[in-house]
Amino acid sequence: MLRRYIRIGSLSMAAAVALGAFGAHILESHLTPERLATWETAVQYHMIHAVALIIIALFADKLQELKKVLWSLRLLWAGTLIFSGSLYILCLSGIGVLGAITPIGGVAFILGWIMLFLAARSARS
Repeated sequence: MLRRYIRIGSLSMAAAVALGAFGAHILESHLTPERLATWETAVQYHMIHAVALIIIALFADKLQELKKVLWSLRLLWAGTLIFSGSLYILCLSGIGVLGAITPIGGVAFILGWIMLFLAARSARS
């Protein structure tokens, strides 16, 4: 199960790098500076959480609460899809209502990090 999140994190990181390059080299001349900044925010959160998936999965055996670790991974992955995904689509489509979906991804990120905290809190030193 944990190897699945290493694979997801790895592919997510590859996608984040590709999307970052796409934004820097192709979208730069097509987006307003504000939309380009939004794209860069999406890439930044995407990258941070892709790396987090890999690191958490690699070190999950150090924690006693595997269910909480798995929930952390699920929530961080969902947060990436919803937060960054909605921003990518917003920038490409201009559909402003997608901005209302983005905070749901942010909440998933927060809950994912809290779940990791709870898993670590109950771990033995």
